[in-house]
Amino acid sequence: MNKCNYLSPLGWFEMESDNDAITKLILCETPDIIKIPENPVLRQCCLELDEYFAGKREKFDIKTSFTGTPFQNRVWQELEKIPYGKTISYADLAKAVENPKACRAVGSANGKNPIAIIIPCHRVIASDGGMGGYAYGLDVKKQLLGLEKGS
Repeated sequence: MNKCNYLSPLGWFEMESDNDAITKLILCETPDIIKIPENPVLRQCCLELDEYFAGKREKFDIKTSFTGTPFQNRVWQELEKIPYGKTISYADLAKAVENPKACRAVGSANGKNPIAIIIPCHRVIASDGGMGGYAYGLDVKKQLLGLEKGS
């Protein structure tokens, strides 16, 4: 497992990869030891994140690899389909995974997303248009959605 830290406009992220794909990207406290990306997958991910935060990238090319329950994996795969700058509701996401009554379970899976931003769980909102929740806080969610909407 390869690891590094990435400093974004939102704060520090901890990033991990195997030799082929990103396996973890989570917002974290300031790291004790800053590790630069030595692995080509990590370097590519940092480059793509730089472009995303600069407003120059709408779709990530970096490969992802995640491990969760079969339900979580389905939810995370659906999240990857949400276009840049668009949002869907938890109810829409539950329908997309063919379990329309599973809004809370979808929300729980969304909150356990191991690869923030690249698997865009921030693009899921409440059916009434409210923000809903976000693992890293509503301020971070609002910043990400604002970046994507150009505001």
